[in-house]
Amino acid sequence: MGESALCVDAGRHRAAVLGSPVAHSLSPALHRAAYASLGLDWTYTAIDVDEAGLAGFLAGLDDSWAGLSLTMPLKEVVIGLLDHVDDEARLLRSVNTVVPVGSGWGGVNTDVFGITESLVRAGLTAAPDTATVLGAGATARSAVAALARMGTPSVLICARRHEAAGEVAALAVTLGLSPQVADLEPAAHRIDRDVVISTLPGDAASAWAAVVGEARGVLLDASYHPWPTALASAWGGCGVASGRDMLLWQAVEQVRLMTGREPSAAAMSAALPE
Repeated sequence: MGESALCVDAGRHRAAVLGSPVAHSLSPALHRAAYASLGLDWTYTAIDVDEAGLAGFLAGLDDSWAGLSLTMPLKEVVIGLLDHVDDEARLLRSVNTVVPVGSGWGGVNTDVFGITESLVRAGLTAAPDTATVLGAGATARSAVAALARMGTPSVLICARRHEAAGEVAALAVTLGLSPQVADLEPAAHRIDRDVVISTLPGDAASAWAAVVGEARGVLLDASYHPWPTALASAWGGCGVASGRDMLLWQAVEQVRLMTGREPSAAAMSAALPE
């Protein structure tokens, strides 16, 4: 779904992040900072909406709404409620952004952009030859899509749940990658990759800290609390990106889609708590 397909007009001035729970979301700080940097008198709020209430909320949207950010558990259930869904978002079964498209509403995934941009900003200068993804949930699917965008030929998927890992591996094949699946147990040879993306919550990847001393690539640890994680602290590669970076860059892309303008990433980053 290209930017040209979006309906951005002066009458739209409201946006929000939906989820349940959502009070902890950092999205309001990011989007409000973006609007201030653009000189827009827009509002952005956090609204607690669960799966049962999503259809009713969407039905109540009017022309004052410029878009929505979605967090769990809404990213997948929203797909059946929209008029249009971007092909990549449908393949990933994950929509985190809703924007007006024509006379209806469309779904996009900006998490993939958030991952690719975070890796580049952390020092990735060329398409990685090898990559490891820790985990097999929604963020892992977006990570595999990001690797495909960057031209990575192969990926190692390490996960506890073999069935979920198999689904991510099947996605990798669809996207043109050659996948391998392994248990979520650290092993020295597995960390020797150009890119490692941990999608595990909190410090769940801490056991890997012992095997990354000679790591030569870029790490994206999608956790941002606590930070730094044990894995990030131990990383000896050329760069580290956090979940905070991923959150920032997916939000930058959301603001572009909702406003049709380029926000100040620096202003948005400064709005995040340390």
